[in-house]
Amino acid sequence: MKILIKLGGTLLDAAESRHRLAREITEMAEQAAVVVVHGGGKQMTRYLAERGVESRFVNGLRVTTPEVLDAVVKVFAGSVNAQLVTAFRATGARPVGLSGLDAGLVDAEPLDPELGHVGKPVRSDARLLELLLRESYLPVVACVAGDAAGGVYNVNADQMAVSCATAFGAERLVFLTDVGGVRDVGGRIQETLTPAGASALIRDGVATGGMRAKLEAACAALRKGIPEVRIAPGVPGTVQKLLAGNGIGTRLIS
Repeated sequence: MKILIKLGGTLLDAAESRHRLAREITEMAEQAAVVVVHGGGKQMTRYLAERGVESRFVNGLRVTTPEVLDAVVKVFAGSVNAQLVTAFRATGARPVGLSGLDAGLVDAEPLDPELGHVGKPVRSDARLLELLLRESYLPVVACVAGDAAGGVYNVNADQMAVSCATAFGAERLVFLTDVGGVRDVGGRIQETLTPAGASALIRDGVATGGMRAKLEAACAALRKGIPEVRIAPGVPGTVQKLLAGNGIGTRLIS
């Protein structure tokens, strides 16, 4: 079983949840081939605010000026990645911190001039992931991508996860987050959702911001052949339930 887990939200910000998830994912990695992709938006917003830089978002994506791009590399591929790698080391795992820049793992191109240095993944080379997994390492990938000309891009972590999952043939893609799942207009968590249902939630303004970006990424993953995408809360026990196939959060299927 090949599984890609994307971590984001407050799950990465709090040391307690970071270390707990590292323990749970390490246990999962003993039974499956696991790759971790992470964001770190809350840490990024705090880092910028401390330096007097306002964070602006368009459809859930951070507008990335040259100043913000410098922070993206320092925070996502630097401090957040290092914190997560050390949390995994403490569990006995053999984590390797990476970004999409390494060995052309994920290449991107500009998404929209309005967003600045925000990239859209256009290709992913999974050979590095496969090599590491064969030797029982745990890849931990930050959401920074590049291109063959030496460009650097801030990539939405959900889109980064889809690119990596597709390239290494993941059978499950899991977005672990700080919400219980995808909610309908009445606030009820949807156990199962199709791309048509996800599109309706976006169209009707029910899913906005980060959840809109997550649903768009999930639908893209299904179109690219990932059999199942799960948006689930990163609460204690979730990882074990997911490995066992138990329902938690929202399951997206084509």
